[in-house]
Amino acid sequence: MAAVPSPAPGLPARVVLRVVLVVLLVVLTLYLIYLLRQPLTWIFIAGFLAIALSGPVNWLQRRTKRRALSIALVYVAVVLVPVLLAAILVPPIVEQLNNLINNLPAYARDLQDFVAKNDTLRRLEEDYNITAELQKQASTLPGRVGDAAGILSDIGLGLVNSVFAGVTILVLSLFMLGSGRSWLNWVADRQGPERGPWLRRLFDRIANAVGNYVAGALGQALIAGVLAYVVLLILGVPYAGSLAVVIFLLDLVPLVGATLGAILVGIITVFNDFPTTTVIWVIWSIVYQQLENNVIQPRIQAKAVSVHPFVVLTSVLFGSTLFGVLGALLAIPVAAAIQIGIIEYNSLRRPENVAAVQAPPEPTE
Repeated sequence: MAAVPSPAPGLPARVVLRVVLVVLLVVLTLYLIYLLRQPLTWIFIAGFLAIALSGPVNWLQRRTKRRALSIALVYVAVVLVPVLLAAILVPPIVEQLNNLINNLPAYARDLQDFVAKNDTLRRLEEDYNITAELQKQASTLPGRVGDAAGILSDIGLGLVNSVFAGVTILVLSLFMLGSGRSWLNWVADRQGPERGPWLRRLFDRIANAVGNYVAGALGQALIAGVLAYVVLLILGVPYAGSLAVVIFLLDLVPLVGATLGAILVGIITVFNDFPTTTVIWVIWSIVYQQLENNVIQPRIQAKAVSVHPFVVLTSVLFGSTLFGVLGALLAIPVAAAIQIGIIEYNSLRRPENVAAVQAPPEPTE
């Protein structure tokens, strides 16, 4: 008669306790990350900014021989760029709003004349008294001043918070950039002589990929802005310089930025010389976007790390969902960094590299 196998002994209490502690530690860590998601996001953005600005800083340092002066010049330029953009964009917007407010009575008279001359609209006016309803709604606007003041207060508070976040990110990136590679080198040196060089190479490749991507994106957006300025100037569209700046900024957003910029400028051309200017602008936008996607962008990004289009689309969708426009901007370099990390890790795990790592050092004479 065959022996009946005895039941497997239960897990030791020490193993169960260790598993429970590990699970609790993971849950606590995830909860802390959730609570600290805003400062962690700022630190991540500051690190990306420090990597992106390391190229111009190193370029200036080779010429000035002074790293502190190079960092100061680069950060002064970073601070002045938003000021210059505001100086270019705000006056035309304010002027157009003032013109719209001053011309509202004329627009209302034109609308009334158009309704009076159109039989269908005139019957709708007689049946539903649309003009009276509009006047009734307009008369209630003064009572909504408090709501408007509350909205403006919220906008002002949001602006203050954005400025605080921007200053904090700049200061953090300044500290990261000022320390140079000392932190990363410290981490690499703690990994021993076998993994230290691998980590240094990994950091170098990621920094080069991010720098190349940022430089390529700025160059591509600059080309789009300059060409748009020339086209708008030829078409006689007012504020061509400001609209070109809008094209430049939106072209930095991957996948959809160029299309959004073309649509926005196309709407503005409707009020200039419709339909001639609008048709020409639409044709130009379609032709240029094909040229940008198939010729300009591949050539500019030739030195950057190539990322599969599916990975680009997925990373942009995930980044925009998690962090909005900023996430879409950072998605591609983050995907490139992850791709570099995977490639370098696979190269480290190859048999010949593993054997080289595990081999004892040769004795010195």
